[in-house]
Amino acid sequence: MASTPDEHSAKPGLKEHLHSFFKAPSKHESSGEDRTHVGEESPNDHEITQVSRDAQAGVQRIQAATTVWTRTNLIGAHVCIWFIYFVISMEEVVLRSLNPYVTSSFSLHSLTSATNIMSSIIGGLAKIPTAKILDTWGRPQGIGLMTFIWIIGYIMMASCKNVQTYAAAQVFSVTGAQGVSYCLTVFISDTSTLRNRTLMLSIATSPYIITTWLGGPLSQSVIQGPGWRWGFGIFAITVPLVVAPLVFLFLYNQRKARRQGLIDHIHISLRPSALRRYAIEIDLLGIIILAGGMALFLLPFSLYSYQSGKFRSPMIICMITFGGALLIFFAFWERFWAKKTFIPFELLMDRTVFCAGLMFVCVFFNSMVWGSYFFSMLQVVWGLSITNASYVSAIYRVGSSLWAVVVGLLIRWSGRFKWLALYFAIPLMMLGVGLMIQFRQPSSDIGYVVMTQIFAAFSGGTIVLCGELAMMAPSNQQNIAAIIAILNLFGSIGSAMGGAVATAIWTSVFPAALRKYLPPEVDADKVYGSIIAQMYYRPGTPAREAINRAYGEAQRYMLITSLALLGGALICVALWRDIRIKDMKQVQGRVI
Repeated sequence: MASTPDEHSAKPGLKEHLHSFFKAPSKHESSGEDRTHVGEESPNDHEITQVSRDAQAGVQRIQAATTVWTRTNLIGAHVCIWFIYFVISMEEVVLRSLNPYVTSSFSLHSLTSATNIMSSIIGGLAKIPTAKILDTWGRPQGIGLMTFIWIIGYIMMASCKNVQTYAAAQVFSVTGAQGVSYCLTVFISDTSTLRNRTLMLSIATSPYIITTWLGGPLSQSVIQGPGWRWGFGIFAITVPLVVAPLVFLFLYNQRKARRQGLIDHIHISLRPSALRRYAIEIDLLGIIILAGGMALFLLPFSLYSYQSGKFRSPMIICMITFGGALLIFFAFWERFWAKKTFIPFELLMDRTVFCAGLMFVCVFFNSMVWGSYFFSMLQVVWGLSITNASYVSAIYRVGSSLWAVVVGLLIRWSGRFKWLALYFAIPLMMLGVGLMIQFRQPSSDIGYVVMTQIFAAFSGGTIVLCGELAMMAPSNQQNIAAIIAILNLFGSIGSAMGGAVATAIWTSVFPAALRKYLPPEVDADKVYGSIIAQMYYRPGTPAREAINRAYGEAQRYMLITSLALLGGALICVALWRDIRIKDMKQVQGRVI
């Protein structure tokens, strides 16, 4: 089991890291006992559990709140979480449907995937300071801040005048939305046992089953009615209304705990000296270096096709060079010069935690590659409406959410999770992506495309839940927020890399195929830049057949790349320890 941050005052050396990484599971890990006893967690335990005095203020506050709140409050909190996920899931469907039309309105449809790269990078890195806010200020304060950022993003998206502003708005929107989702995951982890956690997480995300059928018609009515700007304006109004009840519920119980003397009043200082200490605490400079390095290194793969010299362009060469240099410098900064590293290396050196993180990189890379431009392909190649295309593209979410409940029950029954990921999830995902190579072609029936999405959905729902447990099980409640932030960071890095590779393949293969197959009288550049121009040509015409063929060629290269990454994911899962979580104790208070 990984050591906690306060166990070592100095940074461990390479020898200590390797020893921690490859050490055998201890007696406690194999038996399900937790070496750090933090209190009972049975929902039937009505004794007041003492707050951990050595924990950070935010952790103490959530422990105190779960100690004093009633069973009604506990149920109410999870109902609030369900409704917030309802809005988040609806937003994802609508945003995915509107995105091609936003970029096409600026004649830059090929940047559909590129606009996600920066938002994935910043969204993932933003969870590190968010984790510190949750641990030092409190859980409701963190979700309130993320909600504010989310709303700012929607306002910017609704009023954007060019694709650059839209990309910047996506950074705010995705950072806020993912930040709220991250806070909810921490809430659920704080209020559920390890044995029941996957079940509660799957129930919380079950709104995806409903919103899939609502998001498509909503997107189509927005496009055909007031326009895509109002699609973002609707969520700018809805989001704060649905998040507020949960924030007030936690604040109410924290105040109740303070009146009972379980916690002290905490003054949040915004003075320069306090902000400077906070910047050191989260290693703000390290975050900026990593974000800048990843952005400069990955974005050129999406933008090179717009330069006359392609990869020989001075701008592209400079971005890749400086981006790579910053990434190398970041490693030296974290190892030798940072006063406090924002990545808890002592936790990451646990073999299961580290390999689970690498698995998330591979899996999110894989899903981003095969998911990019898929929605556009459904409309252009198979002629689906926005509503029907949203149904097919959302099969992954619906299937994974439905199957996740079954996975939660299986983990609760067996007390283990590795077997599900190793013998079921990853092999099924490899089968699904392998079949996509064959069936994502213009000559294929849409039914086969749906089948491959179902395979990916069942495997994806299992992989995510098992990976989350693999990263959380070796830790304790003090480190839950930090470890979930690292989990999301790994996923965001995988998404950003996958988006960059998908865009690089698309911008090199798709336009070349268009110029090769399109009739001479058709403007290939215009077709390349807009999904509306692609659908202008009727099905069966030579131009439309050429466009469909170009889609098939680009998708084939993307899917082969995607399948290769899943081999790495399989190796990572094989290296996990087979931890028994059935009787492990991690949280305290009145929990599920």
